[in-house]
Amino acid sequence: MSKAAGTRAAETAARLRAEIEQHNVRYYVYDDPSVSDAEYDRLMRELQDLEAAHPELVTPESPTQRVGAAPVAAFGSVRHAVPMLSLGNAFDEEGVVAFDRRVTDTLRGAGLLGPAQQAEYFCELKLDGLAISLRYENGRLVQAATRGDGQTGEDVTSNIRTIKAIPLQLSGAAPEVLEVRGEVLMNRADFEKLNAAQAKRDEKVFVNPRNAAAGSLRQLDPRITAKRPLRFFAYGWGEVRGLPGTQSGLFDEATAGAADASTLPETSHGAMLDWLASLGLPVNVRHNHRASGAEGLMAFYAKVGALRPELPYDIDGVVYKVDSLPAQKLLGFVARAPRFALAHKFPAEEATTTLLDIEVQVGRTGAITPVARLKPVFVGGVTVTNATLHNEDEIRRKDVRIGDTVIVRRAGDVIPEVVSAVLDKRPADAREFVMPKACPVCGSAIERLEDETIARCTGGLFCAAQRKQTLWHAASRKALDIEGLGEKLVEQLVDSGRVKSLADLFGLRPLELVGLDRMGQKSADNLVEAIDKARAPALGRLLFALGIRHVGETTARDVARHFGSIEAIMDADEDALSSVPDVGPVVAGSIRRFFAEQHNRDVIEQLKAQGVHPVAEAVPQDTTLAGKTFVLTGTLPNWTREEASMRIQAAGGKVSGSVSKKTAYLVAGEDAGSKLTKAQELGVTVLDEDGLKALLGAS
Repeated sequence: MSKAAGTRAAETAARLRAEIEQHNVRYYVYDDPSVSDAEYDRLMRELQDLEAAHPELVTPESPTQRVGAAPVAAFGSVRHAVPMLSLGNAFDEEGVVAFDRRVTDTLRGAGLLGPAQQAEYFCELKLDGLAISLRYENGRLVQAATRGDGQTGEDVTSNIRTIKAIPLQLSGAAPEVLEVRGEVLMNRADFEKLNAAQAKRDEKVFVNPRNAAAGSLRQLDPRITAKRPLRFFAYGWGEVRGLPGTQSGLFDEATAGAADASTLPETSHGAMLDWLASLGLPVNVRHNHRASGAEGLMAFYAKVGALRPELPYDIDGVVYKVDSLPAQKLLGFVARAPRFALAHKFPAEEATTTLLDIEVQVGRTGAITPVARLKPVFVGGVTVTNATLHNEDEIRRKDVRIGDTVIVRRAGDVIPEVVSAVLDKRPADAREFVMPKACPVCGSAIERLEDETIARCTGGLFCAAQRKQTLWHAASRKALDIEGLGEKLVEQLVDSGRVKSLADLFGLRPLELVGLDRMGQKSADNLVEAIDKARAPALGRLLFALGIRHVGETTARDVARHFGSIEAIMDADEDALSSVPDVGPVVAGSIRRFFAEQHNRDVIEQLKAQGVHPVAEAVPQDTTLAGKTFVLTGTLPNWTREEASMRIQAAGGKVSGSVSKKTAYLVAGEDAGSKLTKAQELGVTVLDEDGLKALLGAS
């Protein structure tokens, strides 16, 4: 290597170290991250690659040679008896396969695996919180510390003692010393409530739940921490000494299997976690899993990826650990990470990019939603160019301006959102957003009611944007169920001027449909046939199809059963509407205002003229489940959710989308998510499919 090339490499390494250390201080010391996780990972990987190519550049002070940042002076320092190490990362299947191959080859070479045997792993969720070490002496919590730099952390004992999930005294026969490693985190719902309360008091709001958890633990006043909804899961251990019934010995995760077997409580990672749980420590038992070989690891990764949106808390990947502790010891360590464990990260859910402009979209109900137009950025596994800004108040609260560098978040299938602006990078010409006065689609005035956060177009069915959304909604499966009438076709029909109202759909003929994009003769005939089938919908379906604000599928059915005809509903006043069970003043007022508009009443008359005559809702004869509210979650083995819902409703029951104190039963299938957790917290009876069938008297 030439001297000039060596100088450039050294300068690049110095620059990267300085930048990474600055980000570390912003994140770990001031709880104020200046870059997204993806950008931080990119910088770290760049430095790791550079040092790998030029080993002479590696220094003890390099960020690659330590786990995190140093503790702040405001807290006392704690020297970890056993270092809190980091994990190696994989970002794709190739990395997982390579990890499994290394593990398998080593264990087979040592005779711990037969020629045809696969390595056995213990798989866990990679929780997105703050790593904590808890030290118990004779079962009593005596100290708690953050990871810090892996060798020394901050003493946060007073704050940790306020977290109710963490036992102050272990149950059962505890060892003389037990150092527990785990994650302090905050559920997403709790995070949203906390931020709302912070904003209301005009106090700092947090970027994400992890940032909120870290900030809460680092409060100098434990009384503030006590008010924060923090949770904890144990996933490992450090020092373990003086187990009951054994000679005093030392066992730790970082030197797994180092002590004599007689001093160890268990010989596998999973069994050790079971042992921790038996002492009363919170362990994420429900989502932990054993797997064999790379194929088993990838299957777990895929399963968790699908489940991720339903989890109540954030995760950023999964962790694989060789389950056998003697095998862990044999595999050992490389640099500052174990060879027996791997973190398999999901595609970055946060990224940094530039906010190019803010435009507004008009929704089905006229809601005006500000949308960020972004410089394209890869986040959450896809390239994102647009992100929601929710409403005008949110833009003001986050102080986001056109031209800002912003952090964008995308979780699972959730619509991408702008989380915050990076104020340090704000350009001098950044512009504040101003809500337009007129609808960008129809030119009607935009209004915002005093008690609402959402601005709306007043054009109603005259607005082409609302017309498209209304027609698409009306054709959906739970409304008129017009098969073949998708969003793209609706756009073509509205843009061509052929369909201006819901009634116009029923006047369509095959001849005028043929020639539209992807619409041949057979497709046109099938669509007209589907429209004809929708001329006699159940009254509740028609009411739901109209897209009245606050009127969902269940409410529409209840109102339809109560009044019996569309004419009676149209003429009902708010008092009469409020007499329907579960219909309050907000819903009643919304229905009344909708039918007070003459153009909406005209649509009903036009539908009649096209031969649309709704059928009165049948009142359930079976009252087995009368007055009972059900919530469905997960995948049932034999029934679809729709089929289960229909059977419940046929028996007089109601189906809701959310769990509350009014919920009588939660029907849980495979991969049930946060609804199951909430039901258990509220003491709601949980049924599986067989339990529901028994309740219905079905087979």
